Amino acid sequence: MHPIHWISTVACTTGLCALLAAAGTARAETGKLLLTGGVSSISGSAGGGLTPWAVVGSNATEGEVGMSAFTTRTRTRDYGLTSYGAAMGWNERVEVSVAKQDFDAAPAVALNGIAAFGVEPDLHLKMDIIGVKVRLLGDAVLEADSAMPQVAVGVEHKRLHPASASRVIEFLGADTSGTDVYVTATKLLLDRNLVLSATLRSTNANQNGLLGFGGSAPGRSRRSLQPEFSVAYLLRRDLAIGAEYRFKPNNLQAIGASAGLGAALREDDWRDLFIAWAPNKHMSITLAYVNLGLIVPGVTGYRRQNGLYLSVQAAY
Repeated sequence: MHPIHWISTVACTTGLCALLAAAGTARAETGKLLLTGGVSSISGSAGGGLTPWAVVGSNATEGEVGMSAFTTRTRTRDYGLTSYGAAMGWNERVEVSVAKQDFDAAPAVALNGIAAFGVEPDLHLKMDIIGVKVRLLGDAVLEADSAMPQVAVGVEHKRLHPASASRVIEFLGADTSGTDVYVTATKLLLDRNLVLSATLRSTNANQNGLLGFGGSAPGRSRRSLQPEFSVAYLLRRDLAIGAEYRFKPNNLQAIGASAGLGAALREDDWRDLFIAWAPNKHMSITLAYVNLGLIVPGVTGYRRQNGLYLSVQAAY
């Protein structure tokens, strides 16, 4: 069994934001401000739902080890994603995360009308993710009164299990594994009850890796730099609202166009609007409206994939 698959009894696709209650006055027994470890990102690391932040997950502080776990259900107009995951934070410096994604891609059976791909009607694409994040400098909470943000670097290694879509991945010329590398900076503005975060990701993933990595010519196989942004506003110490925007590569559209399929393989940017609530220092619940744009629009009537997700996280 592949080590990533063995480690990952986990996953995520949109746990959501929030270093959120960091501006509140309540502290965890560990001495850490409520929810300053954030919640789980789409790939399992701490931060916003669509993008990692520079924070280290869990309630642990310097000299301590902490854990977090989450489960998420997302449903758009044509697709669904069930995910669960976990992360460990050490010494407020290093975070290791694992995630498992199960993507209901039933509309992809329509691809059999193009060629004999053998896609089954109940197709589920599964992906295992392991991530490592290291804080380089700054402290989002303890140095909130300075101009310096908290800065971290991270990697996410992903392995796709395409099931009956394996011939589709071969047609695209995509790989079934890939590694994203990113740098992220997160800033807490205590006097304005705001958390701001920006990430720059080096990636060649298609739809975050659910359609493999890269593609054959005339598609794009090389990496590109994609920015990601998050903002959260604290309504009160246990409740926040916010938004995220994640730029995406569009590696596959040219392949579809060259095969006479027009924009059937187009990939759009992702965005969300969320509300996150922390009933206590060990739990956060996030509800979000997501707009994932077009996901293989040739099999969905070019409908935009808007929908809702609910995420629950426990942290210690």
